[in-house]
Amino acid sequence: MSVVGDLRVLLRLTNFRRLLAVRLLSQCADGVYQVALATYVVFSPEKQTSPAAIASAMAVLLLPYSLVGPFAGVLLDRWQRRQVFLYGNLLRALLACGTAVLILASVPDWLFYASALSVTAVNRFVLAGLSASLPRVVDADRLVVANSLSPTAGTVAATVGGGLAFGVRLIAEDSDAAVVVLGALLYLCSALASLRMPRELLGPDPDVVQPRLRAALASTAHGLVGGLRHLAERPPAVRALAAVSLMRFCYGALTVTVLMLCRYAWSSTESEGLALLGLAVAVSGAGFFAAAVLSPWAIGRFGVFGWMAVCAGSAAVLELTLGLPFAQTPLLIAAFVLGLTTQGVKIATDTVVQTSVDDAYRGRVFALYDVLFNVAFVSAAAVAALMLPPDGRSAPLIVLVAVLYASTALLLVRGRKEG
Repeated sequence: MSVVGDLRVLLRLTNFRRLLAVRLLSQCADGVYQVALATYVVFSPEKQTSPAAIASAMAVLLLPYSLVGPFAGVLLDRWQRRQVFLYGNLLRALLACGTAVLILASVPDWLFYASALSVTAVNRFVLAGLSASLPRVVDADRLVVANSLSPTAGTVAATVGGGLAFGVRLIAEDSDAAVVVLGALLYLCSALASLRMPRELLGPDPDVVQPRLRAALASTAHGLVGGLRHLAERPPAVRALAAVSLMRFCYGALTVTVLMLCRYAWSSTESEGLALLGLAVAVSGAGFFAAAVLSPWAIGRFGVFGWMAVCAGSAAVLELTLGLPFAQTPLLIAAFVLGLTTQGVKIATDTVVQTSVDDAYRGRVFALYDVLFNVAFVSAAAVAALMLPPDGRSAPLIVLVAVLYASTALLLVRGRKEG
């Protein structure tokens, strides 16, 4: 069946559409909230932003939950996932409103970060739960297409949310609090959308659910060890996770680079820099959408690891060619290409993990997947902070990223031959 035909079948599946609606609203809210944080930290007129400051903000927001992420996965394999979406999004709506109050009150940065940290903490549960739930609403034959449509549509929704946030911020100065409240409203809508699905639809199966929190926490350490052992016995999943983590590192380093270029090298005012960053985010989002269209065909043509190798190899060549001039147009083209290749690898990785990991372990493995994403991104920001000058122009960093992309491609080609 053609990709278009598969998409039509998926969209006729009631529960798939309902799960997709939860994802779109939730990730649209994520985009709004994340851009509100970025503009408050990076583009506030009173702040002199540096690569080190950006790296510090990312570390504060992401690293603590890289430590507890695996435990979130163990809980996901015991809590009903529909309830995670309901209560998780309600909690995020409340916490986001608290963030808006803190922005208006001009509190110290540490208190602002603590509030933002609380919202991102709940995000660990929701995103891992969305990926773990997908095989419960589609059949195995269309899982690749579902992985192309659903997470990529979520990424596009986050991009749209970011666009909404950029628009509000550009129209009204000092509107960060209003943008955060918009995100809170979208979180609330996502929570309400989850009520359209039966409570037990998304699993895990009742015989593995432990509804009591105390029982779930008591078995966390044992469950984590079991999840790691289960993952270690599945080399394709390990290989895919290693590759997607390296690609995420590269994407993180380039994200900080573009942030600094937009803030200082390509603009003379905060509003101009913000508009350029919004354009870069939109172009990268278009690349994510292109990956959703191309990946099912490409995976059928090259195989899962073959498509991942093509993505990594293409990124290595084009990132180096387009990045070294540090000019706006080539780097915007690079943003599209890297959005496509990064999302293409993620689609393939999602499919490998979902098809090789048992349902009883899927929640904790996707939580580990999420942790790898965070650690790779923060590590990239730290490396960028050491290598980037204030204006964001660093040829050694561009070369390093190209070498990592090429190494990832070689790793995937070798793994494909060994497999």
